[in-house]
Amino acid sequence: MLKAVEVQKSYGSLKVLKGVNIQVEKGEVVAIVGASGAGKSTLLHILGTLDAPDQGKVYVEGKNLFENEVGDLAKFRNKNIGFVFQFHNLLPEFSALENVMMPGLIAGTDVKTVRNKGLELLHLLGLGDRHDHKPSEMSGGEQQRTAVARALINSPSLVFADEPSGNLDSKNAADLHELFFKLKKDLGHTFVIVTHNIEFANMADRKLEMKDGVIVSN
Repeated sequence: MLKAVEVQKSYGSLKVLKGVNIQVEKGEVVAIVGASGAGKSTLLHILGTLDAPDQGKVYVEGKNLFENEVGDLAKFRNKNIGFVFQFHNLLPEFSALENVMMPGLIAGTDVKTVRNKGLELLHLLGLGDRHDHKPSEMSGGEQQRTAVARALINSPSLVFADEPSGNLDSKNAADLHELFFKLKKDLGHTFVIVTHNIEFANMADRKLEMKDGVIVSN
């Protein structure tokens, strides 16, 4: 499903990625681990088309993503890729359901369809009775599960998560990790997750270790 070939990225004189190769199969949960500064988040952002490589190619289902125009790439990302970050980035003035619906509305899906899908996802994630609550009225774990629902609203083929449990206590982190495996089983999503949580990484289908801008073990 996902393949990166000799991906390189520099910021000024700092070479962050030095020729990364990775392949992810449909339905896998792949964890990327490594010390801070190893290039994990930079790689994730490039795989998710939030940033472009200086050299190398990224393919999703055989299609070279960075051959697309910027506008076409944004449309592809909205419909095919979901993101979960360490900080939930929910809009404080909107309810949980309204936050979840945003990417679907941006994609042009009609309101009723997006609302029903949002309610379905929130129920699946244990938030069915919290859909009308604003982020300030929810716990950290509830906010992050809302962010996961938002990432899934357009039924993306790929979900990228960057330290998704890094801001949660141990119980909420464990619950979130279990949720990813449930979603893989129930909905068939493919996950690529950057994490410092070794226990979670060891639960993944594969664990890739990065060091100094390259993958050193898989």
